Amino acid sequence: MWTKATIEDLLFGTPDELLFREADRVRQEVCGDEVHLRGILEFSNHCWKNCLYCGLRRDNRSLQRYRMLPEEIVALAAKAAGDGMRTIVLQSGEDPWYTKDRVTAIIRGIKKKAGCALTLSLGERRERELREWKEAGADRYLLKHETANPKLFGSLCPGTTLEKRLGCLRLLKSLGYQVGSGILAGLPGQKPEDFVDDLMLLAFLDVDMVGIGPFIPHPETPLGHDPVGDSRNVLRLIAVARIILREVHIPATTALGTVEREGREKGLRVGANVVMANLTPLRFRKRYAIYPSRICAQESAEWCPECLKQRITNLGRKVSRDYGHSLKGERHAA
Repeated sequence: MWTKATIEDLLFGTPDELLFREADRVRQEVCGDEVHLRGILEFSNHCWKNCLYCGLRRDNRSLQRYRMLPEEIVALAAKAAGDGMRTIVLQSGEDPWYTKDRVTAIIRGIKKKAGCALTLSLGERRERELREWKEAGADRYLLKHETANPKLFGSLCPGTTLEKRLGCLRLLKSLGYQVGSGILAGLPGQKPEDFVDDLMLLAFLDVDMVGIGPFIPHPETPLGHDPVGDSRNVLRLIAVARIILREVHIPATTALGTVEREGREKGLRVGANVVMANLTPLRFRKRYAIYPSRICAQESAEWCPECLKQRITNLGRKVSRDYGHSLKGERHAA
């Protein structure tokens, strides 16, 4: 149904008002008025990779690194689940200190102590690791492809290729994970036609979750002097993703809220149905510096979810009480 030409016309030829209204209509039809509040725990800022856009890159010598111990990760996740958080997202740089067995123990500990869905966002990992973590109880995996332009991807992410990234996404699906991918909008060298290819790729991959956020330059990276990604482009991409992909979860990202006043609220008005509450302890939160000046850096793990709940209510929406599993039906039943 959605050809490259029709996606181009939707993305570049439809006025904001019409595009956003249709995206919100599709969101209402597919998702209803519930917003899924997910708790993210950023447990390590070590990374062996050297991506040009990321503040966690290996060559950022100014960053004070940290790692959380497995027992602390389990305890924080269990507390959040006990407080009503239905999904916990474990995110880190690509840190080899967290071996297959260590991550397995973390997953099993959380699943034993917390009645919640569990999402991993740990980068490209080996098949035997991903297989064991799924068997241990992980439900979902987030791995953005960043850009569908293979040349641009290769220049920004030394040490890997777009082909390898897509292979990992296909592997995750074959192992039974609910899979999330997505893009950075506004990367230096990115062209408008790349966005169409991004959307077509997401449709081809049949993902369950789509993250779309703006590029925010970090001063300690090679791209530190490039401009911030245009928030309007992000909102239009969210809207088109909702219209053409329909049954996917789409977050209104913290990055969007960082570059645009009430950016998360605007994202929820144009098709998004997920927001992330930061559960990372305050002593570590500023050090998880993927990009600078992140909003809510001083909010406690207790306050952040309550603030987001109020923001959701103020929009006339309600916080979902279910696990927020895939919208695609029986193949991802809880």
